[in-house]
Amino acid sequence: MKWIAPVFSLLLTAGLVVALNTKIGQVPPFGKFLNPFGGFWANAEVAAENPEEKLSLPDLRGEVTVLFDDNHVPHIFAQNNHDLYYAQGYLTARDRLWQMELQTLDAAGRTSEIIGERTLERDRYTRRRGMVPAAKAALQAMMADPTTREVLEAYSAGVNAYISSLSPAEYPIEYKLLDYAPEPWEPLKSAFLLKQMATTLATGEDDARMSNILEKFGPETTRNLFPDYPFRESPIIPVGTKWTSPLPASPKGEEKRISSQQIPKGQLGKSNETTATAAFVGSPFPLGGRVGDGGFFENAREIGSNNWALHGSKTATGYPMLANDPHLDLTLPSIWYQIQLHGPDVNVCGASLPGAPGVISGFNERIAWGVTNVGSDVMDWYKIKFADAAKSQYVHGGKNLPVKRVVETIKVRGQPDFVDTVLYTHHGPIVYDEGMKPYNGRTPVGCAMRWIAQEPSNELATFYRLNRAKNYADYTEALKFYASPAQNFVFASADNDVAIWPNGKFPLKWKEQGKFLLDGSNPAHDWQGWIPQPQNPHVLNPPRGFVSSANQFSADTTYPYYLGWEFAYYARGERINQRLTAMQRATPDSLRMLQNDNYNIAARDVLAQLLSHVSQNQLSGEQMEAYQVIAKWDKQNNPEAVGPTIFTLWWQYFSEKLWDEFASSPDKPMRFPTR
Repeated sequence: MKWIAPVFSLLLTAGLVVALNTKIGQVPPFGKFLNPFGGFWANAEVAAENPEEKLSLPDLRGEVTVLFDDNHVPHIFAQNNHDLYYAQGYLTARDRLWQMELQTLDAAGRTSEIIGERTLERDRYTRRRGMVPAAKAALQAMMADPTTREVLEAYSAGVNAYISSLSPAEYPIEYKLLDYAPEPWEPLKSAFLLKQMATTLATGEDDARMSNILEKFGPETTRNLFPDYPFRESPIIPVGTKWTSPLPASPKGEEKRISSQQIPKGQLGKSNETTATAAFVGSPFPLGGRVGDGGFFENAREIGSNNWALHGSKTATGYPMLANDPHLDLTLPSIWYQIQLHGPDVNVCGASLPGAPGVISGFNERIAWGVTNVGSDVMDWYKIKFADAAKSQYVHGGKNLPVKRVVETIKVRGQPDFVDTVLYTHHGPIVYDEGMKPYNGRTPVGCAMRWIAQEPSNELATFYRLNRAKNYADYTEALKFYASPAQNFVFASADNDVAIWPNGKFPLKWKEQGKFLLDGSNPAHDWQGWIPQPQNPHVLNPPRGFVSSANQFSADTTYPYYLGWEFAYYARGERINQRLTAMQRATPDSLRMLQNDNYNIAARDVLAQLLSHVSQNQLSGEQMEAYQVIAKWDKQNNPEAVGPTIFTLWWQYFSEKLWDEFASSPDKPMRFPTR
């Protein structure tokens, strides 16, 4: 019987070894993770790095030197463009490989391959929005251009050079947690990343919720509470700007009225208001709407980008200054990756996106440029009328057109593949079918999605040219290639030019087209073409001496084309323009102070009215203390101040009570009016 204890010990040890080296559900293989030779211990970083590095990598065609500054920002010096982008791919992967992989897998609807069933609905939603064909179409456009093809291939080769250099012990810690090995990089992944930015910044999809509001409250109330232009605005292109002439008229469709009869009957937005975003840990991008940039939904956490350029007539040096503050979500690591690229025909420094070659926002020796999100309405939903029960055909223009069926196979870690069939019309995919598990309250059931991201485009060509631009003419030429997500491209040059273009590929639509659900059987509700790019709103050297944007309306009501009915709250744009108007002999410190300005415009506009309705004699001691704090508050959102907290919570509570009739239900989700 003495053998029982040793055998039991051996079996227990063997079982522990197997268990600790096996991924069980969401639990990583802790044996591998704790291994002192190949586990997380191997991910410790050295105390300091050499500030200069000569890259010795396969496929380099010349000498490449990298200098690192005190913030570990790489400055790459290469003798040819192939090596320049090869080195960018290599160094970005060395610092951000997991971020690059995760965000492109997410964009492709493939996170379930490494995470499992918990992200299946997210992947299904992504696939049904047509992200895969959209990225492939973009890649085809980029690869058709010899220049961008060379850039993409060199960048991908650099990423793969880094991946090939890794042993399992050297994998970033996230791979060890998931028991997953990096897969090779290919240009398609860069295309997915660029399309993911369109998901973040060009998916305003309130059509169903607005249709529910129109159906419940009628056209007059809807028009009053959701106007097409705010009563006060400080548009990006200054009022009084003369538009390019001649301009063709916008299409005349259904803009002459809004009524419930225009809305296709049926389930306008039956779905669950909650989203599954919180279930996906580590998402680099938010989902849905324009809430990711510009405070589109007033109850959401409000963020938004700013940019501006001062003409030399308003600066201390007599030369222009440009500031860009593209504050998307705070993530770890950052969405941005700072870099300098120095080659035979380029010397540019600025912010890049991990996974995409070139600099997105930055400066070179002659120009500077920056971007903020436009937030135009470039996603519309069409109620589809099927001609038969099998949904093999749909009605459009009095004819029956064929429905295209696309089978999406989603690999799920630890489970059989999930197979989904998506129906496509000429408008686009039907994202939600009857009986599907709902994903969010803004995506309508049984409707086809028309989205700008589905159009072939080569945004990389824009940034390649901007990186090398020398003057305003080069800048305008570069913008011709840009489609989505539409951005406010601010510009300044050594020639003392300042300019701004709300630029992208904008559908030619009649007024309010897409504010509500559209009739998929009516050809008048189709997109009618594209606004000619030279006639996108823009201005060069305006008399006021500056240009600026803060995600607000692109232009005033004299602009002849329809870009959308709602943009960011006017407050940031108004405050920026006030400060810039007053600036004289500005310095970089002047712009830094403006970027840190925290004056609360909303409090300026409504606080006195709120306070006037408080009955002080009915307040408790604690309430009176709060009243006195906010009554004396200077409306600066300083971190040590209590007033901003009281005001924010008061306004939020007041809004919820004021608009409680708009509180969403599962069958008829709605949204609150704007401020």
